[in-house]
Amino acid sequence: MQTVTTHADLGPDFYDVVAAAQFPKHILRYRNHRAAAQIGLDDLTDAAWTGHFGQFIPLPGSFPAPLALRYHGHQFQHYNPDLGDGRGFLFAQLHDTAGRLMDLGTKGSGQTPWSRGGDGRLTLKGGTREILATSMLEALGVDTSRTLSLIETGEALQRGDEPSPTRSAVMVRLNHSHIRIGTFQRLAARRETDNLRRLIAHCVRYYVPEADETAPAFLDAVVARVARLAAQYMAAGFVHGVLNTDNINITGESFDYGPWRFLPTYDPAFTAAYFDHGGLYAYGRQPETMLWNLSRLAESLLSLSDRDALVAVLDTFSARFRAALDDATGWRLGVAGGDSAAWYAWLSASQTPFELAFSKCHRGSVPAGAEWDGARAALAGAIPTRPHHPYFDGPPCTMLIEEVEALWKPIAAADNWQPLYGKLASIETMRQAYAG
Repeated sequence: MQTVTTHADLGPDFYDVVAAAQFPKHILRYRNHRAAAQIGLDDLTDAAWTGHFGQFIPLPGSFPAPLALRYHGHQFQHYNPDLGDGRGFLFAQLHDTAGRLMDLGTKGSGQTPWSRGGDGRLTLKGGTREILATSMLEALGVDTSRTLSLIETGEALQRGDEPSPTRSAVMVRLNHSHIRIGTFQRLAARRETDNLRRLIAHCVRYYVPEADETAPAFLDAVVARVARLAAQYMAAGFVHGVLNTDNINITGESFDYGPWRFLPTYDPAFTAAYFDHGGLYAYGRQPETMLWNLSRLAESLLSLSDRDALVAVLDTFSARFRAALDDATGWRLGVAGGDSAAWYAWLSASQTPFELAFSKCHRGSVPAGAEWDGARAALAGAIPTRPHHPYFDGPPCTMLIEEVEALWKPIAAADNWQPLYGKLASIETMRQAYAG
């Protein structure tokens, strides 16, 4: 373990020093050993783990107190200047085994100056749902945060969207940056041009080294990464549900899972959030939403660049997304060089269950017929890239909403966590199969 305090170098204009909530209980429910090993924390005892990630005793050499990050953002495309970390904070930073700077960020760790009247807490059900989302997405090749820890905290919470009182928890995620599009929006709204320059330099140094410190070059790197993330969502059949600008970070790594869903069958209109009445963040609209959000980032950089140069970068998104979708779909199918458009046309026409279709292709048992001919032709010249794995011989691992609710039911009724842990073991088998 080698902690750093890199984010503090930006200065106090970017965060507020806060204190964690004091919880009545600390019951360790989930510990991600594989992710912990990647940042040198796998040798912690359970007691030390709970001390750091339930009581938030600082890691050696880390921040002496947590930092609640400041940002603005568009929420369902309406600008909100009153955002910021309202129930989480940046607890620590470390380098992983690949040399990347990683954040340990929290959810449900208490109130901050940005809580806006909220209690700053997380429901236990919300924490278990995030474990399932991040585990499944990682297995399906999506650049995502990992859920590092979940600790039940013994409080009874009142919520309007689930039976209350409900159990509470605090979660820690491992993420490659919590610097959001909304972080830049806040500085632009406040006309803090020097801080914009400082933030770009920081991002280029630690997160997007392929760019230089000019605004167009920085935007170009972020566009490439976010286009790839949009493609990965589509290939995974995933709907984030709340793709606001404060939920898109500059590394193109997905994070912060509230309402989310995986597709039963291919359906561009499928939504995740019950309150998304207009389908703004529906499955099929996610690429255009990502571009809309990137356009807000470009607007935030106008004080540093010619407008035409930024627009020219945004114009590259569509081609980048199409190429990334071919790559992401091919990765899931175990081939390289195919045309993904025909594959999704077949998924739409056949309405084959989404995960089953990918698994069938691995087994070579896709049906014949006119609906499949286009996809067959598109994939005929593709090069197999993955050795066979026994996982693909059986039924695919899925994560539909009915399954999520079924996994929560024994926890709520009898504190029985075994079905959840069993599901996570199945997801790990799938991850290993796709990893080849």
